[in-house]
Amino acid sequence: MTENDLLAHWTTARWHIIVSQLAPTFLLAVTVWMLIEGLAETPLPVRLAAAGILVASGVLGAAAQFAAAQEGLAVIAELRALPTVSAIGARVIASARGVDVVRFVGPAIFIAVFVALIWALFL
Repeated sequence: MTENDLLAHWTTARWHIIVSQLAPTFLLAVTVWMLIEGLAETPLPVRLAAAGILVASGVLGAAAQFAAAQEGLAVIAELRALPTVSAIGARVIASARGVDVVRFVGPAIFIAVFVALIWALFL
């Protein structure tokens, strides 16, 4: 692959990372708002449904994020193998550590917020 092909793949992976964060973040924010409005006092099945929606969204979002980050790391590995790269290619290569933040820190933060919301819903 050429550097331009690899950079196009990088852009796609980066876009997938961004989009994969939108739904879980929106749902977490809406759940906080719904807790303020009284969600914790609703019948148990409603609270279980809310928790299930959060889990499903979080798992799917984390899986999409992880997959896109893995693709980004593959692009970085391919860029490193090229004999020469442009300044943009060099910056993409330099962002490899940031991809690990996407793979591990983002899902960890989701889990922490999810645990706090479950606490607020059920305890």
